[in-house]
Amino acid sequence: MIYTNEILSEQRQSADLSADLFVQQCFVDAQAKTALRDYLNQLVYNKQLTSLPDSYINEPLFVNATVLPAWADKKHMQQGAAFFARHAGLIMNMLGLLSLPYCYAAADGAKVLYLSERIRNDTAKRLQETGEFVWDVMSPDAFESNGKGFASILKVRLIHAGVRFYTLQSGRWDMSWGQPVNQEDMAGTNLSFSLLVIRGLRKLDVAVSYADQQAFMHLWNVIGFMSGVEEALLPETGKQAIALEQAISSRQFRTSMEGQALTQALIQYFKSLKLEAPLSSGDIVQLMRYLLGTQVADLLNIPAVSFPKSTITLLKLTGTLQELKPISSVVGEYRQQYADFRKQQSRFA
Repeated sequence: MIYTNEILSEQRQSADLSADLFVQQCFVDAQAKTALRDYLNQLVYNKQLTSLPDSYINEPLFVNATVLPAWADKKHMQQGAAFFARHAGLIMNMLGLLSLPYCYAAADGAKVLYLSERIRNDTAKRLQETGEFVWDVMSPDAFESNGKGFASILKVRLIHAGVRFYTLQSGRWDMSWGQPVNQEDMAGTNLSFSLLVIRGLRKLDVAVSYADQQAFMHLWNVIGFMSGVEEALLPETGKQAIALEQAISSRQFRTSMEGQALTQALIQYFKSLKLEAPLSSGDIVQLMRYLLGTQVADLLNIPAVSFPKSTITLLKLTGTLQELKPISSVVGEYRQQYADFRKQQSRFA
């Protein structure tokens, strides 16, 4: 697949038709909108999607919410989930230090995040919600009846449609920027959670095999497809993923007030944390710069200050030790890592 400017420009004017049509029909009726909000608030487990309310029973978006794409390979998905369980702590840190600021570097895509204001005004809650979504879809039982993967993906898909609806209604959106939360931006976001995470782990000297890379990216391709991303924008190989990432970044990455403001909100959040030694809040910001690379970090105006090499060495050692740690049970490791994540969140609340 060759990702030309023409192809990506077309995808920039495309969003998620089925989700958008449903939201447009629902949101013009106050009662229907309230009912949807109430339904999504109580939707937690996949099994709840097997008995839909009468108002959604014939809606394709809900009916197909638990149907994996025909090309989904459950063995690869399980391997991807096992890879996550082994490196969950580091991967979750990558989301805030690498994945999110990487997305902010896309100037036009950052505009919709900036206009929505939530990420700027309540950064901690937004990070927590993103983290919970990742834990839901990365669970070993994410796509089983008792899992939360299908339910979480449907909610995020509808949230994106809602953001598009309100952004277009606001009168503050310029269509020269593309559709809000368009296909190109969604594909870039999916890469930030898959390819960029792999890249970040390797930058910390974590050994990632080709098989684990492919499995992890396949799992995110399944998640991306079910979130409304077109199959053509879900690269099958690492080489294709790099080509798509380079094509999107060359088109979209540039200095913007919105991207820098979002990044500053993220930095202020990290600076507000009471971190345990040996990391300081300043070290965290420099680690963000190290993972992103100088070019992207400069676009986002992430300050460059002295950064002890010993901190990077320690993080690399931590990753290496984690790689060597034996895992007797993927489920057990996932649960332990998730418990650690929740404990950390409670300390920072």
